[in-house]
Amino acid sequence: MNKSELIAHIATETGMTKQSCAEAVDAVLNGIKTGLVNDGAVTIVGFGTFSVGERAARVGRNPRTGEEVEIAAARVPKFKAGSDLKAAVA
Repeated sequence: MNKSELIAHIATETGMTKQSCAEAVDAVLNGIKTGLVNDGAVTIVGFGTFSVGERAARVGRNPRTGEEVEIAAARVPKFKAGSDLKAAVA
């Protein structure tokens, strides 16, 4: 399911317009993004926790030339599923 399919599903379930559902989905996604930037984690009880992880610097290889390349350390988004989500998928 992609974003537009999710919006259509929410509109069908709630009876809201697709435009208002799109605005709501965008607001939720922006809220999660802002929470990660400002606080480092966003927890939705039963659904899961979005967090920011650290990826250490490492040495990689250029697949074309085989040359070693330094890959810088980076902050990366992570998601850990909550118990309700795990149970629904199982």
